[in-house]
Amino acid sequence: MLRYVLRRLLQVIPVLLGTTLLIYWMVFAMPGDPVAALFGDKQPSEALLERVRAQYNLDKPFIVQYLLYLKGIFVGDFGISFSGEPVAQILARTFPVTLKLAVMAIAMELVLAVIIGLFSGLRKGKLFDNINLIIGLLFLSVPIFVVAFIAQFGLGVKLGWFSPTVGSGAPMKDLLLPAIVLAVSLYATSMRLTRASVIDTLNQDFVRTAYAKGLSRGRVIPVHVLRNSLIPTITNTATDFGTLMVGATVTEGIFNVPGVGNVLFNAILKGENATVVSFVTVMVLIYLGVNLVIDLLYAVLDPRIRYA
Repeated sequence: MLRYVLRRLLQVIPVLLGTTLLIYWMVFAMPGDPVAALFGDKQPSEALLERVRAQYNLDKPFIVQYLLYLKGIFVGDFGISFSGEPVAQILARTFPVTLKLAVMAIAMELVLAVIIGLFSGLRKGKLFDNINLIIGLLFLSVPIFVVAFIAQFGLGVKLGWFSPTVGSGAPMKDLLLPAIVLAVSLYATSMRLTRASVIDTLNQDFVRTAYAKGLSRGRVIPVHVLRNSLIPTITNTATDFGTLMVGATVTEGIFNVPGVGNVLFNAILKGENATVVSFVTVMVLIYLGVNLVIDLLYAVLDPRIRYA
C-alpha cells in the first residue's frame, strides 16, 4: 500500500502543474485590461497604468508571469490581490468557511443517502421506494437557487428556524441552512446510487451463501450488503466534495457566506491571476487528497480489493 500511496503522490505533480498552467492561461486570455478596469470610468495616465502592471507582473509575457507565480508558491508567496491584501490571507480567511460548509453538507448528504437508499433497495418496488424515487427526481429537477430561495424565505424569514443569512465569522448555526440546501441538492444522486448498489448486492452469490450458512438478516444486511454497496456512494461523495469546494458560489451568494465561491467569482471578473490560480491550486490539492483517502477506503469497505 505504501508504494501505491507514493505513486499517487507523485501523480499530483503533473496534475498540479497542468491545472495551474491551464487556469493561468484562461485568466490571461480573458478579454480586456484588468488594470484599466480597476479605475472604472476614470482613465489614469499611461505611466500609472504601466506602474501598476509592473507591480503585478502583468507587463511580462505569459510564460514569464506563470514561472514567477510558481517561484512564489515554492517560497510561500501567493501574490497580492488588486485590493492590496496578500492572497495567502484571503485563503486563510475564506477556505475554513467553505470547508466547514462542505463538510456539514457532505455529512448530511451521506447519512440521508445511505439510510434512505438502503431501505429503498431493501423494499424495491414498494410504496416507500416509489415515494423516494419521486422525491429524488424532484430534487434533481429543481435548480439549487430555487431550493435556496425557498429555504431562505420559508425556513429562515417566515418560520425563523434558521438564520436567513450568514453573520460575521460564519458561526456553525448560521451555516446550517445553506448546508441543508447543498445536501438536499446532492442527496438524490447518492441515494439512487446506494439504492441501485444495494439491489445489485442482494443478488450476489456471497449474500445468498451468507443466508445459507444461517446468518441472520441483522448480520447480513449491515456487514455483507451495506458495506459492499457503499463504494459507488463513497466515490460520488468525493466528487461532491470537490464540487462543493468550488461550485457553491450560488448558495454562498444567496446566503452571504464569506467563503471561496464569492471571492473566486469576483477575482475572475477582475482578472486577478494570482488570486484565481492560488485558489484553484489549493482546491486541486484538497480534491486530490480526498480522492486518495477515498481510494484507500475501498480496501476497508471491500476486503477483496488490494493495493499492490
